[in-house]
Amino acid sequence: MKQSINFKLNSKNVTVEVQGDESLLTVIRTYLDETGTKYGCGLGDCGACTVLVNNEVTRSCMTFIEDVANKEIITIEGIGTSTNLHPIQEAFVKTDALQCGFCTPGMIMNAYGLLLKNPNPTREEIITAMDTNLCRCGSYGRIIEAIEKASKQLSKTF
Repeated sequence: MKQSINFKLNSKNVTVEVQGDESLLTVIRTYLDETGTKYGCGLGDCGACTVLVNNEVTRSCMTFIEDVANKEIITIEGIGTSTNLHPIQEAFVKTDALQCGFCTPGMIMNAYGLLLKNPNPTREEIITAMDTNLCRCGSYGRIIEAIEKASKQLSKTF
């Protein structure tokens, strides 16, 4: 049975007609053509599909669309643009914290969620928070460095 689901995606009100058993990831990518969020393992283990739901880090592949009704979703498309990168995105570029780039949107969104809750995390807190996102290229050292750099940059703006 089709149903209408309303939510906010990257600060824009959205209504989608769905069957109800679709994942948030499917709706974001297929229905709304926002393809920055990636499909990785489909089990919530790799973190490629990470988004924020009401500012909470969430695996969109494991979240049913009906569970986000009337909530606010932020994807990688919602935190910066190609001409105005978010400080986290900028730090990833400057520290070369990406190789193939497949995991990067999920890494950035997980880091964004961390820095929303803890603007000045220690290295250990960054490692713990990022431990649930996988990078097949093994760029972990540079990813941690990028988050440290972004944290310092963001603290200057507050």
